[in-house]
Amino acid sequence: MATPGSHPRPTRAQLLSAAGREIPDRVAPRVPLLLCGINPGLWSGWTGNHFAGPGNRLWPALEAAGVSDERLGADDGSALLALGVGITNMVARTTATAAEVTRDELRDGGVRLEGLLGRIAPGALAVLGMGAYRVAFDDPGAALGRQPHDRAGVPVWLLPNPSGLQARYGVDVIGRLLADAYAAGRARRPGWELSGPPPR
Repeated sequence: MATPGSHPRPTRAQLLSAAGREIPDRVAPRVPLLLCGINPGLWSGWTGNHFAGPGNRLWPALEAAGVSDERLGADDGSALLALGVGITNMVARTTATAAEVTRDELRDGGVRLEGLLGRIAPGALAVLGMGAYRVAFDDPGAALGRQPHDRAGVPVWLLPNPSGLQARYGVDVIGRLLADAYAAGRARRPGWELSGPPPR
């Protein structure tokens, strides 16, 4: 499988030119687990792949969670979807850091996310970013793990931001929470298989 670093390293100018780009969701109806990031970073905007930044810990965490038997990378979004894990973002536009996303954008993103949940009905939702979740859903006390309230009838797990810029929580913590969310989503969507070819 591909690794997060399988693309040639871009120049600074190339990365900066990716600002503002949007990356399509990789989702499918009733997918067992939907991952929601804050917004795409410049590496994602440049490659067109979610969670593409060097050092992003999502990919080793997915392996640690047992979602895949081997290490996936940012180029493997279609393979990940076939395993029952979709990807979206709270805010679609690409920025250099998540700090550039405004509170209003996050609140609007929460509304959009609930609409998406209603349309595709995933088994579970994992939001990767505590601060973004707290703002988007006006829940300043939200803590890591299973949330007490569902969103659009979908159980929610709150995880740390896996970006390499956010190193407070390790792969083991992210992996454990992903494993819990994936198991719950699989239990609610037994026998799920991707219908048709995965989106490119």
